[in-house]
Amino acid sequence: MTVPVRTSVLDQRPSKALLIGLVISSVLALIVLVVLLISGGPAGFGLSAALAVTPLPVLLAAVLSLDRLEPEPKLHLAFAFAWGAGVAVVIAIALTIAGQALFARAGYGSQVVDAMGTVFLAPVIEEALKGSALLLLLRRRREIDGLTDGIVYASMAGLGFAVVENVGYYLIAYGQDGVQGAVQLFVLRGLIDPLGHPIYTSLIGVGVAYALTHRNAARYAAIPLGYLGAVLLHGLWNGAATMQSLPALGIAYLVIMVALIVLIVITVRERKHFVAKMTVYLPGYEQTGLVTEPDIRMLSSLPGRRVARKWARGVGLGRAMSDYQQAATELTMLHLRAEREGMDPGPFEAERDALLGAMARARRW
Repeated sequence: MTVPVRTSVLDQRPSKALLIGLVISSVLALIVLVVLLISGGPAGFGLSAALAVTPLPVLLAAVLSLDRLEPEPKLHLAFAFAWGAGVAVVIAIALTIAGQALFARAGYGSQVVDAMGTVFLAPVIEEALKGSALLLLLRRRREIDGLTDGIVYASMAGLGFAVVENVGYYLIAYGQDGVQGAVQLFVLRGLIDPLGHPIYTSLIGVGVAYALTHRNAARYAAIPLGYLGAVLLHGLWNGAATMQSLPALGIAYLVIMVALIVLIVITVRERKHFVAKMTVYLPGYEQTGLVTEPDIRMLSSLPGRRVARKWARGVGLGRAMSDYQQAATELTMLHLRAEREGMDPGPFEAERDALLGAMARARRW
């Protein structure tokens, strides 16, 4: 069988809308950081920024490790992170201030106004804005093939938001209690609960991904339900922190950890399901010579993929092996999408042949 060589779907041109969104979000995040620098001074800002960024590499690695089988496009991940750090932060600040002003004009005291802003307004506003990154990516719905994708994009938006927000919080603590105050707050926000924002918003990501990947009548109810869950979880933590009660913080932390475990279970189960499907669809292409039984065993195992990439790098085929693995994974995703949505034969065959062409170009062993 001759495999048509077409332009690989792995080399699609980046979306102009996403590029524009990435630039705007990045500029807004930079503006917020400059304002914090000017207001807090170089020493306080430097310490706050360092504390906010310190856990970020580990957190990013943890989130991206969920996405090893079928890595999402870097542009989309960068957009989600920048959206959280820029657009979401700026609009959240504006809307929260406006909301607190309304409560103040209604005659409430400053303590009540601050508590309303922290416990009620912040979760409602911030989760809507972080989650909107997922809604904007609906136009690129082919990139969300499962619940794990929704979790990854939502976590990136949450991490972006958390980094910029933490700079502001650490700077406030530094202004009040110096280095000790900033470090103490870092222990709570950066070490004890560093995944708060990603976990909250991941509930929205699960809702959006469920709506996209299921065809039952109630699928779109998953989006508001995910948003409600994110708001409740966020409000629970903020309320416990406002009360400054260790028992309340302990309960809130326990609930958040339960949510994290549920999210991990979702990704593990989905990965097992996907690997099982890979062993169903790929054997149908053995006649092309592009997939062999050892290839299928390698592709359906994360350790096997890693060993294959290590071997390929040793013989100068590292990029080729990565491209081959990704194309084979995308081919399985195509079958799953066709099974789920019922694609017309023409578009299905065009995408299939493009992916087979990418595998043919990459497979040089």
